[in-house]
Amino acid sequence: MSVLLYRLGRFAYGRPWYVIGGWLAVVVAIVGLLAVNPVKLSNEVRIDGTPSQEVIDDLATSLPEASGGQGMLVFKAPDGARIDGGSVRTALLAAVDAVYRHDHVIDTRKVLAEEAAKGESSPLWQAQAAVAQAAGRPSSGKTPVPLQVDGQPVPGVTVSADGSTALMQFQFDEQTYELPSGTIDSTIEAAEQQAARGGLEVLPSAAMLEIPEIIGVGEIVGVAVAAVVLLVTLGSVVSAGLPLVIALVGITVGVGGAFTLSSVFEIHSLAAVLALMLGMAVGIDYALFIVSRERRLIIDDGLDAHEATGRAIGTAGSAVFFAGSTVIIALAGLLVVRITLLSTMAIVAAATIAIAVLLALTLLPALLGLVKERICPAGTRNRAQRQKDAATHARATRWGARLARHKYAALTAAVLVPAILAVPALGMKMGLPSGASYNTDTAQRQSYELVSDAYGPGYNGPLMIAVSPTTDGQPLTPATLAAVTSDLKDIKGAASVSLAGMNSTGTTAILSLVPGSGPNDEATKDLVTAVRDKSPQISDAHGATIGITGFTALAIDVSDRLADVLPLYVATVLGLSLIILLLVFRSLMVPVIATLGFLLSIAATFGLTTAVFQWGWLQDLIGLDATAPVVSLLPIIITGVLYGLAMDYQMFLVTSMREAHVHGATALDATVTGFARAGSVVVAAATIMVSVFAGFIFNAQPMIKQAGFALAAGVLIDAFVIRMTLIPATMALAQEKAWWIPAWLDRLLPDLDVEGDRLAQKIPLPHPSTPQPHATAQMADTIRASAG
Repeated sequence: MSVLLYRLGRFAYGRPWYVIGGWLAVVVAIVGLLAVNPVKLSNEVRIDGTPSQEVIDDLATSLPEASGGQGMLVFKAPDGARIDGGSVRTALLAAVDAVYRHDHVIDTRKVLAEEAAKGESSPLWQAQAAVAQAAGRPSSGKTPVPLQVDGQPVPGVTVSADGSTALMQFQFDEQTYELPSGTIDSTIEAAEQQAARGGLEVLPSAAMLEIPEIIGVGEIVGVAVAAVVLLVTLGSVVSAGLPLVIALVGITVGVGGAFTLSSVFEIHSLAAVLALMLGMAVGIDYALFIVSRERRLIIDDGLDAHEATGRAIGTAGSAVFFAGSTVIIALAGLLVVRITLLSTMAIVAAATIAIAVLLALTLLPALLGLVKERICPAGTRNRAQRQKDAATHARATRWGARLARHKYAALTAAVLVPAILAVPALGMKMGLPSGASYNTDTAQRQSYELVSDAYGPGYNGPLMIAVSPTTDGQPLTPATLAAVTSDLKDIKGAASVSLAGMNSTGTTAILSLVPGSGPNDEATKDLVTAVRDKSPQISDAHGATIGITGFTALAIDVSDRLADVLPLYVATVLGLSLIILLLVFRSLMVPVIATLGFLLSIAATFGLTTAVFQWGWLQDLIGLDATAPVVSLLPIIITGVLYGLAMDYQMFLVTSMREAHVHGATALDATVTGFARAGSVVVAAATIMVSVFAGFIFNAQPMIKQAGFALAAGVLIDAFVIRMTLIPATMALAQEKAWWIPAWLDRLLPDLDVEGDRLAQKIPLPHPSTPQPHATAQMADTIRASAG
């Protein structure tokens, strides 16, 4: 592997424009495709096979009007004015009319007008009357009243009991993510233009969102911090700029390529964000490792830039290849859970990682071929040569030597810290973001609170009850609907029940069940469970089957399904990745310790995420003022991503230790010298990755915000507590046992030569440096004296 990559690096360096031209062609092709195919992302959380999703799919056939995306607008009257009187009422009616006339909004007024013309002979009228009589007065104590015009109610619009607020609920003819770009925003704008005439404030619900903002100020700041770290680490603008170029090209090709397919395959917005975060972070990190190795070869071994590039690709490039492979395997493991949403995320993110690896091994050496010796100017080289003495080596090895000397204390601390941080995870609750998950300065949160105050918290997440007769083709009778309504109303936690719709044949009806509690409250989850438990009894008693869906029901089903598949996923990823680590390090202990360390870091990550987002601890530090359950998708996604990233740092750090050991150093010396060589670069890489991920914490979308925090916290803990403390302390404790492997297994395993030993034998250094004897001796004495 190392020899092959060495030749690839030299080829790209020697013929840079061939490689650069090829990548430019790919970028131009993607940009051209994006110009003719607008980006189409989804915010839908769909898990096939769950009860709530099956209800939605059935409604798409029997009652298509109910399967489209739901819109909800809240209108707030000026202080001291009633919303149903005077000019305010006129503006409200104009706003409602503008929404119903808008493209892709279903105008239910027409349907109801036709039914009203039929009078009492209308099946819909009879059903409404029966349900209303059986439902009685809502138990919330905040009874809304329909907004009326000429004695007739305006469909979908109710006025709060105090007259300060109006709530409009309507349906789009497609799911919100399937609507043409700009449809939701223009619908809101149409309502705002008319509402402004009466001084009304219009607040959209959390469901009324276009494609979320993927790149904002926070993300830009994160990249800026990464640029500063690169400049400090590599010492020149040219050196620091190359990793940024690689990362930008990588996300252009990876994320841009995914966007070009968004009109063919459904791509969730979180998949795009995940690919963007990973592509930027690993693109910078992989290039940083290679450029750092090249500069070290130039300074330490006196190589010219061409030869140093080839050897950097052959050695550090091998580590990049296998590190990237580990991340890809961790992401590809999501395919075993057979959930389309997660599979799409995994494929997009894994493809972006693969592109980042390919760019680091091809485009980076080509760019180095253009930069040539400027990657490490003569002045920088001379200063570095003058500083190569025993004191410099001693400072570089100080932390590693202290860990080796105080290995028991370091090991204890590295285990206790993440274990303590993991405690809140015992109380972790999972769910989907609602309006309550947004900050108080957002329209989504203000809409949520206004509805809760004026109507009751359950109106922010009404449950949909699909009712159909047990006998196929037989229409539902008003008596049946009234009996079902009565039974539902009597379930603990139900605030109100009303008829939301019925198909023309009368074989499917939708009842809106408003809980007395909020979407993510335990009481609402108990209500969903109670309805499902009672459904067989209702079926037997009234000859009607019921199915429940809606925000809370979907959240319960998603959480349950993901919790079921998580053990299978973790077992698959750990098994495959352990094999890769065994092949790379040719050791039994190293892969096991690496994996156990990861389990500590992921537990601590979930503990911190629970404490900050669910319990509200230290939220001021990240500009957050909302508590919410942990997003159901996060545990399985973060587990896969963090495992891959953790193994990145494991690969670079321990490969350096193995390289020293293979070249003759004792196990203890190899641990400390390997740590000294790779530690500073790993620190820089982890700092960059944390900065990039942390930038997404300030995104307005709760799901993206949580993902950014979890990834930043996970990398911080894993890199600095596990890889930089636990691993070297364990290696120092085990010494030669760390590298033990049965002879029979050693013979069976292929020699991947990640450390480049075969490269050094086949193509010796043209001008090997000769370390000063006194420096080498002092360095060894420092290690042994410090480590004890």
